[in-house]
Amino acid sequence: MSLLVEVFVREPDGGIRILDVPDDVYRSGGFESWRTTVWGSAFVRSLGARFLPVPADDDLYVEAEEVPQFRREVALLRSRLDELARGTERPRTVEEHRHQIETRLRIVEESIRKALEIGGGVLIW
Repeated sequence: MSLLVEVFVREPDGGIRILDVPDDVYRSGGFESWRTTVWGSAFVRSLGARFLPVPADDDLYVEAEEVPQFRREVALLRSRLDELARGTERPRTVEEHRHQIETRLRIVEESIRKALEIGGGVLIW
C-alpha cells in the first residue's frame, strides 16, 4: 500500500471534497513505510519540517491557508535531496532511493500547484 497525495476543498459544512483526477495520474506519496522512514525520519525532523512528519502519526491535512508554508517545506527537502536520500532508510541504492523521493516530491509539488490555483488544500493519507 502507498500514501496518496490528494487536493481537496473545504465544503461550507466543514467537510472535505477530494478533487477527481484521471485514472492515469500517479498520486503516490511513497510507500506506507515512508510515514516514518522518510517523511517522519529524524533527518526530515532535524530540518524543522512540521508538515511532512505528521503522517508518521496521522493523515496530513494541509489547509488552504497553510499551502504556501507547505510549499516552502517541500522546497527545502528538494534542496537537500541528496542528504535526504542518504539520511533515510532505504531498501535500494542511494541513487534509486533518491529517484523515488524526487518522484514523490514532484507529485506533492504538482498537488501544491493545483491547490494554490483553486484555493484548496493538500491531503497525504
